[in-house]
Amino acid sequence: MNLALFDLDNTILAGDSDYNWSRFLIQEGYLDGAIHAEKNEKFYADYKAGTLDIYAFVEFQFKPLARNPRTVLNQLLKKYVEEVIKPMITEKARALVKRHQDEGDLIIVITATNSFITKPIAELFSIENLIGTDPEEKEGEFTGKVSGLPSFKEGKVTRLEAWLKGKNLSLASFEKSYFYSDSHNDLPLMQKVTHPVAVDSDDVLSEYAKSMGWPQISLR
Repeated sequence: MNLALFDLDNTILAGDSDYNWSRFLIQEGYLDGAIHAEKNEKFYADYKAGTLDIYAFVEFQFKPLARNPRTVLNQLLKKYVEEVIKPMITEKARALVKRHQDEGDLIIVITATNSFITKPIAELFSIENLIGTDPEEKEGEFTGKVSGLPSFKEGKVTRLEAWLKGKNLSLASFEKSYFYSDSHNDLPLMQKVTHPVAVDSDDVLSEYAKSMGWPQISLR
């Protein structure tokens, strides 16, 4: 059995689920657009530049979760996935995931985006295993804080290793380990697997992949 890891945003999704979630909440009237939109754009620019303060970003993203009841959030998420996320899934992305499923690989979506948003997105690909940044919960409601280590940059490596250890596995347990990503922020994990693949990658990752002889593909 091989291991197939998939980043989510701008990799198997033709867009960013975190960034668009904020835009969706503004559209639905749950966030102040004048205040939130500017911060959302700034954090997204920082992410692309590789300078994102993940804890500041997580605090920013989790505030709306804490301000609204879980029942309301669940309804919003269902609408968001239907209207915004489903159109971001391409046939090429579905085919790539299905190929690994047909080969019997262990498949994990590993993303810096919070697990509340990304769990139903992973399910659209029939992927059960998800490592995301987890929002803290108390009595079924979100507190606005992060639970554990965000799965971002080196944090993806740490979270994956802990997840595998919980199943008495490690990266060395697999003959082949694949990681598909679009972002240079994922280089720490891409450097750990046997088969890193750059997908519709940013300029920094594209140049690095070229220098290392890594495959570069498009799912658009």
